[in-house]
Amino acid sequence: MEYDLKIVGGTLVDGSGSERRRADVAVKDGRIAAVGQCPGSAAETIDADGAIVTPGFTDLHTHYDGQIAWDEELAPSCYHGVTTAVLGSCGVGFAPVREADHQRLIDLMEGVEDIPGSALSEGIPWGWESFPEYMSFIESIPHTFDFAVHVVHDPLRVYVMGDRAIAGEPATEDDVRKMRDLCREALEAGAVGFSTGRTDNHRAADGSHTPAAEADTRELVGIASALNGLDHGVLQAVSDFDFTETAERFDAEFDVLEQMARSAPGHALSLSLLQRQRDSNQWRKIVARAEKAKQNNLDMRLQVSARGIGVLLGLDATFHPFVGFPSYKKISALPLAERVAIMRDPATKARMLTEKSESVAGDGSPIPPLADELLANLDLVAMSLWRLGDDVNYEPDRQDSIYGEAMRREVSPLDAVYDALLEDDGHELLYFPIYNYIEGNLDVVHEMLTHPLALCGLSDGGAHVGTVCDASFPTYMLTHWARDRSRDQLGLERVVQMLTHDTSQHMGFTDRGLVTVGNKADLNVIDFDNLRLTRPALSHDLPGGGKRLLQQAEGYRATIVHGTPVIANDTLTGARPGKLVRLG
Repeated sequence: MEYDLKIVGGTLVDGSGSERRRADVAVKDGRIAAVGQCPGSAAETIDADGAIVTPGFTDLHTHYDGQIAWDEELAPSCYHGVTTAVLGSCGVGFAPVREADHQRLIDLMEGVEDIPGSALSEGIPWGWESFPEYMSFIESIPHTFDFAVHVVHDPLRVYVMGDRAIAGEPATEDDVRKMRDLCREALEAGAVGFSTGRTDNHRAADGSHTPAAEADTRELVGIASALNGLDHGVLQAVSDFDFTETAERFDAEFDVLEQMARSAPGHALSLSLLQRQRDSNQWRKIVARAEKAKQNNLDMRLQVSARGIGVLLGLDATFHPFVGFPSYKKISALPLAERVAIMRDPATKARMLTEKSESVAGDGSPIPPLADELLANLDLVAMSLWRLGDDVNYEPDRQDSIYGEAMRREVSPLDAVYDALLEDDGHELLYFPIYNYIEGNLDVVHEMLTHPLALCGLSDGGAHVGTVCDASFPTYMLTHWARDRSRDQLGLERVVQMLTHDTSQHMGFTDRGLVTVGNKADLNVIDFDNLRLTRPALSHDLPGGGKRLLQQAEGYRATIVHGTPVIANDTLTGARPGKLVRLG
């Protein structure tokens, strides 16, 4: 056979942003061998008539750092066209690590990324200490798609400073030198960058700040200098930018991150960009500073989400509006069906609606401090609560909110929330977009996505498993921004370019992101006209019986990694061609 695989009859959207065209694609030895007319026989042929053919998607912001050590599938990203994922975002991860610090890193990941500590404890086999050893370990496990890893700040700090790694404790010159050297060692082993987290919303399971949350400029500059002299490597950071403080505090925080980036000239820095409730215009300040940095020859990019960033609330999820109510706390350990039966009793409902929530955040709780603020203002929260339903809508109208329903029914918003949570035998999920949805639409997200410095990111694949399922961002980019939105669409060619070429080029993955001869045969065949997201559902499939939200899609005729189909008609094939991507 001349080829191993041919995709025939499809409409090619090649990732370059150029106009779609009719073209076949042929694959040989895991590489794209021909595009256009591809005469010759193939061992396998995929009929793409009526479908689009795209490069595989590169997701540059995930948290599969623990899951990758036990899960070959890397769900749910595998169901959404992802063929390369970058792990180690926001400074949290599991290497380097000493045996005595295993639980400390588990507590960090549980608190910061809402991944059950019991699942991490049971699932992670801990076969490494150094970062290169971690890379070799996860490389030895077969996976559905490719993955790459950042060096992560929190474990690095704990490894070097031990008990002194608590937030606010300054690193000594010797500490900084050791962290820089370890970062360099990992980069030379093929790690793709360095990530750090500087946000109060990220807390360990005991409520404490993350070790690197308040690292000073000297420490960040010292570690980032490990990238100097290398022809690969990026920087990634998340920060609150002290949004409750003065403009001077904002600029001071941005200055810290800018100085970190300037210590590694020629290496790009990406920052998380979102619209916050407390300062709805802060994101514009971030954009303005990033634009100014770009004008001053600093390669700075902004990671933008595909939709509102929020949580899914439900009786079986991590969080819901009644989780802190005394009457609910008495039944919270019961199976879902028993809780639902009790809550359907009119007397129970009447009693619970008169109660006030007790604190649910703080020490020992995986629920962030923001939750207590929300529970104290449930009537206002109900204005931004919607049933997710089976026909998933992430840009709903205010009039369809739980608050709007309450007004029509002439009941209290809390009454309406109570009833909604009991629907579908307690399986109903309520969508609560916290960020990017202040105006009740996604116009601000459109403005972010169309900015020249924007990168598609923030999917958080593998994280916030009991409250969020945003690993579906790639599919949503296609369905909403390239097809369904009634105004301000981005266009199919541009959306595919953002999901493939732009993210791959930013990371330094020069062999993927475009359908061109010689590139890796990472491809998607998608029934674009009928592509849809399914409703997220809770699955109890984590180690130790832990639960997570999973969202799948309908319309992926094939996802191909290294020339091997890993998805066929929305179903995993069982193939595991995924490899660790090492740069440099």
